Amino acid sequence: MVAHARRQKGVTLDVWPGFVDALATLLIVMIFALMIFVVSQVYLSNALQGSQRGLESLQAKLQEIANLLQIEQKKNADLTTSFTQTSQQLASLQALKAQLEADLSLKLTTTEKRAVDAETLLATLQQQIEALNQQLQALNTALQASEATSTEQKLKIEDLDKKLAAAMAQKVEELEKYRSEFFGKLKELLASRSDVRIVGDRFVFQSEVLFPSASATLEKEGEKKLSQLAKTLKEISTKIPADLKWVLRVDGHTDSKPIHTEKFSSNWELSAARAISVIKFLIKEGIPAEHLAAAGFGEFHPLEANAEDAKNRRIELKLDQR
Repeated sequence: MVAHARRQKGVTLDVWPGFVDALATLLIVMIFALMIFVVSQVYLSNALQGSQRGLESLQAKLQEIANLLQIEQKKNADLTTSFTQTSQQLASLQALKAQLEADLSLKLTTTEKRAVDAETLLATLQQQIEALNQQLQALNTALQASEATSTEQKLKIEDLDKKLAAAMAQKVEELEKYRSEFFGKLKELLASRSDVRIVGDRFVFQSEVLFPSASATLEKEGEKKLSQLAKTLKEISTKIPADLKWVLRVDGHTDSKPIHTEKFSSNWELSAARAISVIKFLIKEGIPAEHLAAAGFGEFHPLEANAEDAKNRRIELKLDQR
């Protein structure tokens, strides 16, 4: 009613200053609130950063603790493995100890048994030694008795040796006598022949006289010469005592020219085959086989310095003693 009365009277109400005051007050409140917000934000930011640093520090410590825990776990695993191995080794050692104790006990038992056996054996050996001593005394007595007999036997043996040496010398002289007779008769028989030579105590026939070239088959002319030789040898052999062991040795020789045929692969075979052919012919002529011997020398014992010389192709005959 008052306002209505005022309006009626023409009085106007001015609210602007109040609005400004109210607005100023609101602005101050908002600025204050904003300042409080900013301050709280700064504080919270600092607190958050501090918390972040603390969290990072805690994470680093946790990582360090985790690493230490890993190391400890590894050590624990190693210790567990070592403990297991040690336990196994201890069990093995205990088993070995038990085995050794059993073996030692067995060996002790065996040793004791062997000791008893050894004592028994020693007693037996002592008895045997006593018996052997008695035998030794008997042998010494017998030895003394046999020494006298041995001396007598030695004298007899020496005498027999002298007689044997004399007998051998006599046999050699006898053989030499018949050899000289055989040598003399053959020399007389072959003196006019240029194809037969006398070298020392041997008669040397050139191979060409007896055999064709590269052959071991006697030719007719060669058989005639060997037949004369056999006749002379048979005449002499009838005079040689039966107990005189004599032998006619036939040696085949070649020159150094190599030979390689279907029948003879080398000079060895050819020289041996020729000596055997002569032996077979002499046996056919009546010379006993036990008084003949054949040998092949190839080209390795030449008469002439030149190994290819034809004179080295030869058959040698020699009366010898077995």
